[in-house]
Amino acid sequence: MSSDQRVSRRTAVVTGASAGIGAATARRLAADGFHVVLGARRADRCQRIAEEVGGTALPLDVTDPESVRAFCEQVPEAHVLVNNAGGAFGLEPVARADEENWRRMWESNVLGTLRMTKALLDKLVASGDGHVVTVTSIAAHEVYDGGSGYTAAKHAQSALHRTLRGELLGQPVRFTEICPGMVETEFSVVRFAGDEDRAAAVYQGLTPLTAEDVADTIAWAVTRPSHVNIDQIVLKPRDQHSVTRAHRR
Repeated sequence: MSSDQRVSRRTAVVTGASAGIGAATARRLAADGFHVVLGARRADRCQRIAEEVGGTALPLDVTDPESVRAFCEQVPEAHVLVNNAGGAFGLEPVARADEENWRRMWESNVLGTLRMTKALLDKLVASGDGHVVTVTSIAAHEVYDGGSGYTAAKHAQSALHRTLRGELLGQPVRFTEICPGMVETEFSVVRFAGDEDRAAAVYQGLTPLTAEDVADTIAWAVTRPSHVNIDQIVLKPRDQHSVTRAHRR
């Protein structure tokens, strides 16, 4: 990134940017004039998107403190941070909970958000108009059978994000939590360990949100006037009432 680019364009950092909501957000923010820094473990995918949108791709594993440190050291300034990296693993009831799946979910969703926000917070404040967007889920506010590990992690991630709103009150930085319902991405494929048929059944008979729908929402929030803080947005398909109730045709 050249110094001229940094002077003329606001910089947005997007984690989990190799696919799904992260990739769509990178594309949308670039279209809105941001210089986007894309981070994910699948750096080759990020590189292709970065070349497409004129952004910067850097390898990033939010579960690894050293990876977060190295990534953030290469970001000279930041105006927007989109904490999107995370995911769900497994769907076991509490009685058969897989502790390794719980660790993975807490490392990526909770500690990953903590690490990235801590590392970039000074730069976001120094920008004079910073914005932290954290992509949680409706699972951050509801619970469902078999989802204890994921809902616990998302509740914690939401609590972390909302705490920052108070701790940074009076500083030039805004905080927005995005809580999507059903979004058809790689999410369910990852959750079900690559079982594409099982993943497809999640969205059968209804029209889910797309990654672009969520990206549009994020872009709207971060392009409001700087005195406007959009605290939280919950978005679901019209066919979905709650995490456990949906209309299927």
